[in-house]
Amino acid sequence: MRIDYGTVAPEGYKTLLAMYGYLKHTALPASLLHIVYLRVSQINGCPYCIDLHWKDAINSGEDARKLNAIVKWKDMPFFSEKEKAALALAEAMTILKDQEVPEAILNEARQHFNEKDLVDLSFAIAHMNMLNRVAITFHKVPEK
Repeated sequence: MRIDYGTVAPEGYKTLLAMYGYLKHTALPASLLHIVYLRVSQINGCPYCIDLHWKDAINSGEDARKLNAIVKWKDMPFFSEKEKAALALAEAMTILKDQEVPEAILNEARQHFNEKDLVDLSFAIAHMNMLNRVAITFHKVPEK
C-alpha cells in the first residue's frame, strides 16, 4: 500500500467510516446495502472493497451464487425489482454518463423507495464511491 491512510489520518478515516453507522440505522435492508456496495466496488475496480463487501455479505447470510451474479444482475433471475432499481441507480451514480442520473432510472427507483430511503440509498452509493477512490488511490488490497 502506498500510504496506510487509516494510520496516517485515523480521525479522518473514522469519520469516513461513520457513515456505515448511519446507514445501518436506516430502513434500507442490510442485504440491499451489501449488493449495492459490492456492485459499486466492482464498477470502480476496488480490490479491497470487492473482497470486503463480498465477505460481509456472505457472513450476513447472502447467497454466494447471487453475489457472483451481481456483475450481470440485469440478466439474472436472482434479484427483486427493488434490488434491480437500486443496482441501476448505483451504476448510474457511479458511472455518471453525461454527468447526470437519467430520469428514467430515478423514476424507477421512486417506484420502490420512499424519498427518505432513496436519499439514504444515494448516500450509501456516494459513500462507497468515496471509499473506493481512497482505497484505489493508495493501493489498498485484501490480505491473503
